[in-house]
Amino acid sequence: MRSVHELGAAPDAIAPSDRAASPRLRDTLAMRLRELFAVDRTFPLLAIILFFVLWEIACRVFKVPVFILPKPSEFLGVLIEKWPAILPNAIQTLYTTIVGFALGVLVGAAIGACIGLSRFVYRVTYPLLIGFYSVPKIAVVPILVIWFGIGTIPAILTAAIMCLFPVVVNVATGLATTEPELEDVLRSLGASKLDILRRVGLPRSMPYFFASLKIAVSLAFVGTVVAETVAANIGIGSMMILASSTFDVPLVFAGVFLLAVLGVAMYAVFALIERRVTFWARRNTDVAT
Repeated sequence: MRSVHELGAAPDAIAPSDRAASPRLRDTLAMRLRELFAVDRTFPLLAIILFFVLWEIACRVFKVPVFILPKPSEFLGVLIEKWPAILPNAIQTLYTTIVGFALGVLVGAAIGACIGLSRFVYRVTYPLLIGFYSVPKIAVVPILVIWFGIGTIPAILTAAIMCLFPVVVNVATGLATTEPELEDVLRSLGASKLDILRRVGLPRSMPYFFASLKIAVSLAFVGTVVAETVAANIGIGSMMILASSTFDVPLVFAGVFLLAVLGVAMYAVFALIERRVTFWARRNTDVAT
């Protein structure tokens, strides 16, 4: 039979593990709070809020007419009020942008791979690409309308053309910057050209590729809206043109705000994918945040 002293000592035997678990719990909670209120996440949100607050105050103080510059409260109210009518246009613009972006990335990655792997192809095609990209895309839209008519196809092709060049340049750069010494070592170990491409060239080009995606997705939205303002009956661009023709400036700014939100959301998606796929190319502090 156990003594009273032993029975009283039993809780003390458990206490050290409880005391050890408690600091770990506090450390975990503190880490989560630091992640939640991290400077690089909190400050951008505060900057956005401050921007709209200052905008609202400036419009009220200087009594800016609504047909010149509506207050954020006005165009956000219009966005909420007319959301059922705006939603189909937003879906159409997002669909067109994603399809055009995917098409541009596929074609751009293929061209960039050919340019990066062959010096001859680089010399032949690079001047053509630069000349083609120098042409204002608004000048290409009427040609696409003549070929394909008014509708979604010209908008998709315009978005694809807009995001083509950044992908080509970054993929070609990533493949072309593989060190010749590393290739020589791999060849001496019996690696074929395909093995070098698969195990060295493609992984090294991934940071360049994802950097081009973040640029290209923003340009794809620009191409879609440009085409919709000229040759479409639905979409945010078409909605903005119709609203401006009736001097519905709050609706125009609602469209601009919605485009900005969609663009930031798409950028954030690819930034997250880049962080997961190319974590080996980032510093430890970047991966942790």
